[in-house]
Amino acid sequence: MDLFSDEYFMRQALLEAQKAFDKKEVPIGAVIVSENRIIARAHNLTEQLNDFTAHAEMQAYTSASNYLGSKYLDNCTLFVTLEPCLMCAAAGFWTRIGRIVYGANDTRRGFLINKEGVIHKKTKLIGGILELESKALMLEFFKRKRE
Repeated sequence: MDLFSDEYFMRQALLEAQKAFDKKEVPIGAVIVSENRIIARAHNLTEQLNDFTAHAEMQAYTSASNYLGSKYLDNCTLFVTLEPCLMCAAAGFWTRIGRIVYGANDTRRGFLINKEGVIHKKTKLIGGILELESKALMLEFFKRKRE
């Protein structure tokens, strides 16, 4: 596996998702990469912070913007284990994120249902990277939640 491949960075996002899983949060993880360097790591914190906006992507956008000293992330890539929801995709629009790479599709709450006008026209979109691993963690989380 190439050190700077999409799979490598998605594995880093999966490590973040595992942190969320361990905290009994919905296991979604994200990293933001600039020039082949991870500048932000995040995972869902909605339960811990009692905040519906504390999604992994939102945490990562804030962290990356603080790191760069800029609200624009046009030269960055967001790697996230699940297709972003409308809120997170729209926030990506405002950051002008250069690429969004996600693992599993979210056919119920993902933004692809209404993607027109949600992501920036210059943002490249790639899906299905380590999809099975991303799905497996989500399925295990909800299986345990029902037990």
